[in-house]
Amino acid sequence: MLFVLLIAALSPPVAKIVPHGQTVHGLVLKDDYFWMRNKGKKDVVAHLEAENAYARAMMKPAAALEQKLHEEMRARVEEDSQSPPVRIKDWLYYRREEKGKQYPIWCRKKEGGPEIVTLDVNALAKGEKFIDVEGTLPSDDGHLLAYFVDTKGFRQYVLKIKDLRTGKLSSEAIERATALAFAKDNKTMFYVTEDPQTKRPNKLFRHTLGAAQKSDVLVYEEKDEMFDLDVERSRSGDYAFVTSASRTTSEVRLIDAGAPTAEMRIVAPRKQDHEYYVDHGGDTFYVRTNDTGRNFRLVTAPVNEPSKWTELVAHRPDVMLEEVLALQSHLVRFEREGGLAQIVITDLKTQKSGRVKHGEPLFDVFAGWNPEFTTDEVRYSFTSLKTPFTFMAAPLAKLGEETKVLKQKQVPTYDAAKYETRRVAVTARDGTKIPVSLLYRAGTQPDATQAMLLDGYGAYGFPNPVAFDPQVISLVDRGFVYAIAHIRGGGELGKRWHDDGRMMKKMNTFTDFIDAAEAMKKDKWVAPDKLVITGGSAGGLLMGAVLNMRPDLFRAALVYVPFVDVINTMLDETLPLTVNEFEEWGNPKQKPAFDYMAQYSPYDNVAKKDYPATLVVSAYNDSQVMYWEPAKWVAKLRAQKTDKNPLLFKINMQPAGHGGVSGRYDRIKDAAFEYAFVVQAVSSQPSDVSSQLKP
Repeated sequence: MLFVLLIAALSPPVAKIVPHGQTVHGLVLKDDYFWMRNKGKKDVVAHLEAENAYARAMMKPAAALEQKLHEEMRARVEEDSQSPPVRIKDWLYYRREEKGKQYPIWCRKKEGGPEIVTLDVNALAKGEKFIDVEGTLPSDDGHLLAYFVDTKGFRQYVLKIKDLRTGKLSSEAIERATALAFAKDNKTMFYVTEDPQTKRPNKLFRHTLGAAQKSDVLVYEEKDEMFDLDVERSRSGDYAFVTSASRTTSEVRLIDAGAPTAEMRIVAPRKQDHEYYVDHGGDTFYVRTNDTGRNFRLVTAPVNEPSKWTELVAHRPDVMLEEVLALQSHLVRFEREGGLAQIVITDLKTQKSGRVKHGEPLFDVFAGWNPEFTTDEVRYSFTSLKTPFTFMAAPLAKLGEETKVLKQKQVPTYDAAKYETRRVAVTARDGTKIPVSLLYRAGTQPDATQAMLLDGYGAYGFPNPVAFDPQVISLVDRGFVYAIAHIRGGGELGKRWHDDGRMMKKMNTFTDFIDAAEAMKKDKWVAPDKLVITGGSAGGLLMGAVLNMRPDLFRAALVYVPFVDVINTMLDETLPLTVNEFEEWGNPKQKPAFDYMAQYSPYDNVAKKDYPATLVVSAYNDSQVMYWEPAKWVAKLRAQKTDKNPLLFKINMQPAGHGGVSGRYDRIKDAAFEYAFVVQAVSSQPSDVSSQLKP
C-alpha cells in the first residue's frame, strides 16, 4: 500500500496535550484537546495548517490519479444549462449556468419577450471566496426580489431586496435572517431572525419596505429553546404560515396576507409529540398531522374554524405522508412506501386519485418548484443512482397516467446503459430487514473481487436519497460497487424507521451499518479487503462509531464534517443546534441519556487499537459541526491508534461551510482529492494506483 511507504518519511502533526475536564454525574470527562476550541488563536491555526500540509504531502504521490479524476469529473459537467421556466403570474422564471462560471444566473422574461437577469450570483461573488444565495422570492407585483446571502459559510444570512425595475438594491439589509413572506400589498413583509449565539430562528418581525429596520414590529417570539420558527406564504397567496417546530412537536399560526396587521390565529395549540403542518386552498385548510399515527394522516378544516378537522386520508402504517401541495383543482401528495418516493394526485371535484408512474424500479422523486396555485401540472424531479436529475411534469387532469420530461441534466461522456442498479435486503442482528441500494457497471457479478464505497447516514428521519452523483461514476468505472445502507434512524421506511434509530435506540443505526457491511462481504459484493465507508455530519458520527466498534471490518473511511464529540457538544447549550436536538440524541445532563451516549460517542470511545486508513474533511467556518470536533477526534485517534495506516485531516481554512466550498468547479477539485484517497486506499501495491487509471 503506497500510503505505508510514506509514513516513515513523513511525520504527522502531534497535537499538544493540555489537561482539561468537567465533572458530569460524578464522572470526570477528560478532554486533553479542549484548547482547539479557541478559534483564531495562533496555536490552533498553526495545528490545523500543519494537518493540511501533512494531508497534501501524503497525497502527493497520487497527484496523477487526482488529476485524472479531476479531468473525468470536469468532463461530466454540463457547462451551459438552463432550467425549465416556471410561471409566476406574468413572468417566466428560470436559472442558467454558463461555461467557466462557478455560480448560477437567475433570470426571467415574459412570454416571447427578452431575458432579464434578476440576479447574477457570479457578480455578487466578485471579491468573495465563498457565496451561498438562497430563497430568491419575487413580490406579488413582480417589482421586487428578495434573497438571502452568506459569504462566510457559517450559514449566517443577510436578507436583501432588489428593485427589479431599476436593478438597484433597496435599503433593506437584515442580518441573521432565515425566512421571509411578502404580504399582498407589496409593501409589507414578514421575516424571521436567529439568536446571535445559538443560531436558533426565534423572532418574527413585520417590516414596511423602505422603512428603517428599527421601526419593525416584533410580531412573535418563540421562547422555547426546543423550537425553531419559520414563516412561509401559502401557494394560494391568502395566508402566511408561522410554524414553530421542535424535532417532535409543531404549532402553526396564521397571518391573513391581505390584512398583515391583523392578529394571528393558532390552528391547534401545541401538544408534546404532535406534529402538524398546514396548506391552504379556497375555503379549506389541508393539515398533515400525526395525531393518530406516526406516519401522518391528512385532514381538512374550514378557514373560519381551523381546529375543526375532518379526515381526508387516513393514517397508514406502511406509507409515510411526507408533503402535501394544495392546488386550485387538485391535491398532490408526496409519500414514501416500501422505501420509495411516490406522488399521488387527487381531483378535488371528483375525489378520484392516481399515482404517478415511474420507469425504474429503484429511484427517488422530489417536489419541484410549484409556486402557482392555478396550474394544470405538478413539477417534480426524478433521479436514480444511474439516471441524472430529470425535471418532470405530470398533467393534473391525467392523475399520474401521463408524465413529460421537461429537461434532463446532461452529463457529457456518460452512458447510463453501462450501469445497473439493484436493491437488496440484508438481515440485521435483531431480524430487521435493512435495504441496501447498489450501483455498478453492467455485467458485474458478486464474485468477491470488487472494491466498494458504502455510504450511510441514519438520522433525523431523513431518507438517504438514491440520487445520481456524477462524481461516483469515476469510482464505479474503476471497478467499485457504490452502495447505500438505508439504516434505521433515517426515514426510508417512515417514522418507525426513524424512531428505531434515535435517542435510546441509536445503537441500531451503528449495528445496522455493521451488519450491512458484513452482508456485503458475505454475499460477495465486495472483496474482503476492499471495503471503504463514507458518511458526513450525522453520517460522520456513524463513521466514528463503527470505526471504534469494528475497525477490522473496513479498509478505509472517508468522513465529512463529522459530529463526533457527542457528549461534550450536547452538554454545551450555547452551541448552535444543541438544545433542539435533545429529542434526536438525548440530553446528557440526564444520567440515562449520558450513560447511553457514552456507549457510542466516537471521541469518548477512541482506544488503543488498529484503525483503517481514514481521511477526515471539514471546514473552519462550519456552523453545523464546529471544526474542533473533527480536529480533536483526529488528534486523539493519532495518539491512541496502534497501526501504521494513514490518518489525514483536510480542513478548508478559507470561507466554506457544512457542505464544503460554494463554486461548482471548486467542489470538483475537492471530490477528486477525496476519491484519489479512496482509490489509493484499496490499492495493495504502489503500481496499482497507475493501473486504476483506465476505466
